[in-house]
Amino acid sequence: MQRNVIANVPLLSSSGRTLEVLDPSDGQPFDEIQRGNARDIDHAVHAARQCLDAVWRQTRATDRGRWLLELSTRVSAQADTLVALEQRDCGKPAWQARAEVHALVRALALHAAACRAEQSETRCTTPDGGSILTWHVPRGVTAHILPCTHSMPLFGHTVGAALAAGNVCVIKPSENASLGLLRVAQIAAEAGLPAGALNIVTGLGPEAGDALARHPGIDHLRFTGSRSVGTLILQAVAERHCPATLELGGKSPHIVFADADLDAALPAIVQAAIYNAGHSATAASRVLVEMSAYESVLERLGQAFERLRVGPASMTPDLGPLMHSRQQQHVWDFLSDAQVDGIAMVAQGQIADEAPEAGFYQAPTLLRDVPTTHRLVQEDVPGPVLCAMPFEDEDHACELAHATRPSPSPTAGVWTSNSERALRMARRIRSAQVFVNHYDAACDLELPFGGLQAGNCGNEIGVEAASSVRTFKTVTLPPG
Repeated sequence: MQRNVIANVPLLSSSGRTLEVLDPSDGQPFDEIQRGNARDIDHAVHAARQCLDAVWRQTRATDRGRWLLELSTRVSAQADTLVALEQRDCGKPAWQARAEVHALVRALALHAAACRAEQSETRCTTPDGGSILTWHVPRGVTAHILPCTHSMPLFGHTVGAALAAGNVCVIKPSENASLGLLRVAQIAAEAGLPAGALNIVTGLGPEAGDALARHPGIDHLRFTGSRSVGTLILQAVAERHCPATLELGGKSPHIVFADADLDAALPAIVQAAIYNAGHSATAASRVLVEMSAYESVLERLGQAFERLRVGPASMTPDLGPLMHSRQQQHVWDFLSDAQVDGIAMVAQGQIADEAPEAGFYQAPTLLRDVPTTHRLVQEDVPGPVLCAMPFEDEDHACELAHATRPSPSPTAGVWTSNSERALRMARRIRSAQVFVNHYDAACDLELPFGGLQAGNCGNEIGVEAASSVRTFKTVTLPPG
C-alpha cells in the first residue's frame, strides 16, 4: 500500500480509505493508493506553509539550485525503478517510460541551472535621485494538479520551476499515475529536501483535487487536464482570486503539402498519433493533406498503421494500452459514432495475441474525409485515432486547422520543402508551438510551452515556467 507524502513522512489518509491501482496491461489490481480528502489536503498545505515561513523562504537561490541538481542526479540513478513503476502503473512501453523519466531528470537540472542564474533584484534611479528596487518573490504555496499523461515531465517542469522560484508545493497526481511521483517524493526526502517543501496527496479529483483548488492557503494553482475540469478549477480559484496556470489540451493538426519529404513526415505523424497511446494534448489527432497528394499519403499512412502493434508494456510494443477502462470506452464511443455516420476507416493496427483480454487496449485507427463539424474533430479523443482531410491551398489549410473548438491548438506540424511557405504557415497557424519538418510529440524541449493556446494561461515548459509562480514587489527609496 502506498501512502501520501506530507512533510517527508509517509502517511495514511485520514479517510481510512484507499483506491485500487490497476495494471492497464491486464486490468488487474496490484497495489493501493490513499483516497485523500480535504483533511489530508489541509494537513499538506499547513506543512507547506510552515516550511515556507521557517526554512524555504530563507533558502538562497543557489542552495535551491544545488538541491534540485541533487534530486536530478538521484532520480537518474533510480531511473530503472521509476521506469518499471511507470510501465506497471500507466501501461507505458519501456522506451516511452524511460524517455519520460529522462525528461524529468533534464527538467530538474534545467531549473537547477536557472536558480544559479536568478537575478533577485533590479535597480534604477528616479529623476530626484531616489532608488527603485524590484524584487522577484515567490507566490508562496503552489498547488499542482497533474494528469495521467506525461506526469513525470510535467512534474519536472512545473514543480521544478515552482521550487526553483522559491515556492513550496502540494501535488495531487492523477489516481491513474501516482506511483512514480510518490517514489520521486521519497527520493526528494532522501536527498534532504526540507520537510514540507514537497507534499503529495493522492485521491480523486472531486475530493482531493477540489479541496486543493478551494483551499485558502494556496497562493497559485497549476492544472493540466480536460476543459470541463479546467472550468471547474477556474470557478473554484476565482472565488478567492487565486491566480492559476492551466493547460487544457486541444486538437493538434499536421499540415502536409505535396512538396513535403514524406519519408520524414509520415513516420513522425504516425509516431505523434500513437504517442502515449494517443492520449496527449500534443498527439497528432488530425492530418491535413494537400489535395494532389491526398490519396498517396493516405495509402502510405494506411500501410504504416497496419504494421502497428499494441500490446502489454512488458512486450515493448509500438504502443501500450490506454490507462483505464473509462478511457477505453470513450474511444469506443467515438469510433462507434464514426461508423454510424459513415466515416470511412482507412486502416487499423493490430492488438497482439499475447495481450490479456482484460487489458485496456485500442488499435490505432486512421479515418478519412472527416467533416470538421463531427465530434471526432471538435472533441478530444483520448486514444490513437487520426483523422485525415484534404485541403486545396494555404488558406483552406488554415481554415481547417482553425476549425476546432477550442482554437488555437497546443501544437501543430507543417511539412513542406518551401522554406518561405513554412515560415508563412508558422506565422498564420494559431498554435502554442509549431514544428516545421519535424515533430516532438513529447515536447521534451528546453523551450516554453503555453502562451498562444485556448484554455492556456501561462507557460508549462522551460525556464519561462517559473514566470507564473513568482511575482515581484517594488520598493521605492527616497534620495540620499
